[in-house]
Amino acid sequence: MPSSQLRSIGDVLPLLKTEFPDLSISKIRFLEGEGLVTPERAPSGYRRYSDADVERLRYILRMQRDYYMPLKKIRERLDLIDQGVEPQQQDTPDLPVLSTSSASSKNQADEVEADPGKPIKLTRRELIKVSGLSEATLLELERLQMLLPRRGTMFYGREALMICVVARKMQIYGMDTRHLRAIKQSAEREAAMVEQAIMPLRRYPQSTENLQEATQLVLQAHAALMYVLLHH
Repeated sequence: MPSSQLRSIGDVLPLLKTEFPDLSISKIRFLEGEGLVTPERAPSGYRRYSDADVERLRYILRMQRDYYMPLKKIRERLDLIDQGVEPQQQDTPDLPVLSTSSASSKNQADEVEADPGKPIKLTRRELIKVSGLSEATLLELERLQMLLPRRGTMFYGREALMICVVARKMQIYGMDTRHLRAIKQSAEREAAMVEQAIMPLRRYPQSTENLQEATQLVLQAHAALMYVLLHH
């Protein structure tokens, strides 16, 4: 690629900043240090990013933001992509089959299924239709503050959709909002533990990466211990 089509790391940041407001140069360097992206190096030693490098960064950041995917798993998916293999979309929310005849909600569900990397932006009414959750259960989740619109907006994101779908499916096994409340209390304790653990690292540039990695470690430990308790 001609050098004129290559970008410095300072040029790459604003290209991604609109979609990822918390992104920093240190985060991009961290991802490079982890071997997830390998930009060219100019004779001067400065990084030079191609369009493919920028799209690779965008993919990585979406996997982290939308699916809370650990770097190890992202690396595995990138390896498949590098080999020309399309990774299975096994990490997307398991959306219900809609029984409603509403064309608008059907189109919304199709859009979510077709582009799992696209940020979700749902009104309250759309959230009910797409998730298949009853309004009464949604009201109870809101009362318990388990479900909130994105900060500063009236729209709900992927996390809200995930909670609604999980709440609906838990009802099949006789679990209701009381059980979700217990899960929420457990999550609050784990979140407080992570916050306390990374507090001394807040002053460092990579504090966001530290938070993400610590969160992933707690989630992985939680999942592994649940398996041990239920299957041993």
